[in-house]
Amino acid sequence: MPTAHTPCVPTSAPPATTTAPVALSLETRLAAVEAAMTVALDEAAVAYEVRTAHIPTEPVDLDDLVTLPLTPTLQPRAPHASPVAALLQRAQQRLLADGWCAGSQVREDGARCLYGAIRVEAAGDRSLEARGLEVLMDAIRADFGDAYSVPTFNNRWADARVPMRILGQAADLADHHGQ
Repeated sequence: MPTAHTPCVPTSAPPATTTAPVALSLETRLAAVEAAMTVALDEAAVAYEVRTAHIPTEPVDLDDLVTLPLTPTLQPRAPHASPVAALLQRAQQRLLADGWCAGSQVREDGARCLYGAIRVEAAGDRSLEARGLEVLMDAIRADFGDAYSVPTFNNRWADARVPMRILGQAADLADHHGQ
């Protein structure tokens, strides 16, 4: 007599609970992107090495290399024709050569402030010096508006980047106006 056979009924898994996705912080997302980029760059480096392994190379003799200054330097431009523009341009070159400082006209190592550089380059011509300072103040006020003298503007900076830029702009402004 055939025995009754009970069909095998799969038991269902307990109902899954759904949770809302957790929002990742910016730092976590950036770390994940950085990790993915590192893996991609490592794979690209290996692929490059494999693809170029057959190319013969010769060792480089380090004595044959051209050495350059480690810091970029501004190359002097053609001198401006107008006297005030040329004065401001010479003052900028003076600061590049001797260094820039804040808090005094001239430091013992020869570094100068904006006013000190213009004064030494004017070589005693008080009229030229005054016109140069006036154009410099025009350039300062155009960008910053709140400075009331060249020394106070100069002394607000920790490095020469902005003062040198403004001095170059003042030279271009004077040249544009034919001063």
